[in-house]
Formats: sequence, structure tokens, C-alpha cells
Amino acid sequence: MSAAETATGSAAAIAERRRAGTGALIGYLPVGFPDLPTSVDAAVALVENGVDVLELGLPYSDPVMDGPVIQAATQQALANGFRLRHAFEAVAAVRERVDAPILLMTYWNPVLQYGVDRFADDLKASGGAGLITPDLIPDEAGLWLDASKRTGLDRVFLAAPSSSDERLTRAVELSRGFVYAVSTMGITGARSDVDRAARGLVERLREAGAENACVGLGISTADQVREVLEYADGAIVGSALVSALAEGGVSAAAATAARLASGTS
Repeated sequence: MSAAETATGSAAAIAERRRAGTGALIGYLPVGFPDLPTSVDAAVALVENGVDVLELGLPYSDPVMDGPVIQAATQQALANGFRLRHAFEAVAAVRERVDAPILLMTYWNPVLQYGVDRFADDLKASGGAGLITPDLIPDEAGLWLDASKRTGLDRVFLAAPSSSDERLTRAVELSRGFVYAVSTMGITGARSDVDRAARGLVERLREAGAENACVGLGISTADQVREVLEYADGAIVGSALVSALAEGGVSAAAATAARLASGTS
């Protein structure tokens, strides 16, 4: 049986880390950067070096919520000929080599253009675990709620410090897998200090009933991973891993993942 046939959701990986007395490390890389085969190798290397859940980003022509490191990487992937079908090919290729949940992170428009049910079916068939949709709020997610319910895919909505209590409650009610707690307002990117607002946001998500809350945007060191896992269920790292891949290739991304993973012990 292939890994794709035994794929599990992100909640299972988080629960396993919780049983071990710690939290999960979630690592982000763009599909197709610097090219499709290398992006697959890099994703595999992350899992082999301590990443528990993979978040693979779909390159998009207008990445308004991404920082400069990720923007540059996704633009290179597009220039190299990335097509949406390559995301499913990448997920299947990674799942054949490592057993870790894979979430695609994507703006909503490409999913609509592809067809929501078709997208869900193709993601499920490739062994993917679900979607993170940064620009889709729960109240406007009816098509995706129906498709993810039918296929059993994770649906991860974002929560920010500025979110109202009502919106946080909706995100908790409708997310499957975890709620993505945005630790700082604005675009993504590694920062020297993870915003103190993250702790308060996770507390509010707990009060709203969240079982799994994972913190992202700004985490770049093992100490920050350790700090976040004192109160959250997962630490999400993106720009630090993308920078390593851009500057030093797969081996550098693997070494960075290993350093970050030391913060989970």
C-alpha cells in the first residue's frame, strides 16, 4: 500500500506530538521552487529532518499576503512554467516517499477557476490532507465546506489578533485539522521576535473551543518554536525554510528543518 493510500489528516499528526509531550512543527515550501523535482526533494527532506506536517504553497500571480522571500520564490516557480496540476503531482510524489500530512496553501481564486469539487477530488486522489485558505473567510466558504465534508479533507481557516470573538468562534467551528493563528498582522516573513499577540490569540481560540491552534508568521528559530509550543499545538515556519532552500539548496533546507525541530524536544 502506498503512502498516498494511507494519508492522515493534520489533526492526527498533532495528536501524536501531543502524546509525546510536545507540539508539531509545520513547514512551508512553495511547489515548483526552484523547479518541480527540487521542490519535491526539499519537501521530503523537511519531513526526514523533523517536520511533522507539510504546507505546500501554490504559486499565485498576486500573492498579496506573502512576504518578499516567498513572493520571489513563487514568482520564479511561475516563470518556470508552474501549472496547478503540478501541485497534485508534487503531493503524490512526496507522499510516495514520506508519511506526513500535506496541506496545500492557496488563495481561493485558483480553486474556483479549477472547480472546487474537481480540486477537492484531485487533492484527495493525490494523497493530500486538505487546504489552508488565507483569503477565504468561513462565512464565504460554502462551496469548500461542502466539498471538504464530502471528501474528508482538512479545512484550515486563519485567525488574527484583530478578529472579533464571533469570527474566531466561526473559524473554530468550521476548521478541521487546526486553526491557523496569525501571530502578527501584515505579510509573512521571519522576524526576530514572535509577536506577543500570538499568546493572547491562542487563549481566545481556546476559549472559543479550539482543540488545535497552530501559530505562524514570523517563526525562524528553534527557540521561537519552543516558545510557541509552550501554549500552542504547532509552530508554522515558512520564510526561514524558503530562504534556506533559495540560498543553499535542499541540504540547507534540511539542515534548517533539523535546527527548528530541535525546538520541539
